[in-house]
Amino acid sequence: MRTLVIGASTNKDRYSYKAIQELRKLNFDVCALGLYKGEIMDVKIETKPTNCKKIHTVSIYLKPQNQFQYLNYLTKLTPKRVIFNPGSENEFLMNKLKEKKISCENSCTLVLLSTNQY
Repeated sequence: MRTLVIGASTNKDRYSYKAIQELRKLNFDVCALGLYKGEIMDVKIETKPTNCKKIHTVSIYLKPQNQFQYLNYLTKLTPKRVIFNPGSENEFLMNKLKEKKISCENSCTLVLLSTNQY
């Protein structure tokens, strides 16, 4: 199951960093999109929407006002679900994605992983 993390950061204190680490430890295939290029374990952080294919889950770690630029990208990716992590909840974007039959949830990727609900 391939996951795209939007809002990825090389800052070890950020939850996006921790989520990528946990996803990789559990052998998930991960793509990452962030403000700055970098690397977390074996995952390269890209600064522009990549051509990552066959995405199952998108995990968002951006404030709502920074998400709108990704709406078209997300709808073209057609993931099975989008997780809005704490602080990234966005009802408008959620409704737009649901119109495209993309499942959305306000949840925490780290909690889902630690409770085997991912």
